[in-house]
Amino acid sequence: VSDFCLIPMGTGNDPSVSAYIAECARVLEKSGLKYKVGYGTNLEGPWSAVSQAIHDCHAAVHAKGAPRIATDIRIGTRDAPRATEEGEGENDRKLRRVKEILGLEVESESR
Repeated sequence: VSDFCLIPMGTGNDPSVSAYIAECARVLEKSGLKYKVGYGTNLEGPWSAVSQAIHDCHAAVHAKGAPRIATDIRIGTRDAPRATEEGEGENDRKLRRVKEILGLEVESESR
C-alpha cells in the first residue's frame, strides 16, 4: 500500500494542477491497480507495480509540460496478505475494521 502526493512545479501562473493530476489518474487507470485520488493518492498492489505506476505518473506529468515534480511517498508493506471480503482491497479492509471498532464503542457507550 502506498500513499503519494505528486506536486507539479514550475507550471506557470495558474495555481491549479488538476490537469496534471488528471493525467496521473489516467496512468493509474491503465495500470489496473486499485487507487483513490484525494489530497494525495492511495495506491494498492505489488511493490514493483506500485513503484512503476508512480514512475509512469512522473513521466506523464513531465510530458504534459511540468518541468519539475516533487513527490512525497509513504509505503507500507505486510509480509503476508490478510483475508479480505470479496473485491475488497487492503485499504478497504482497514477502513472496515476502524468502522467496526467505532461501532463497538458506540454500542458500549449506549449501554
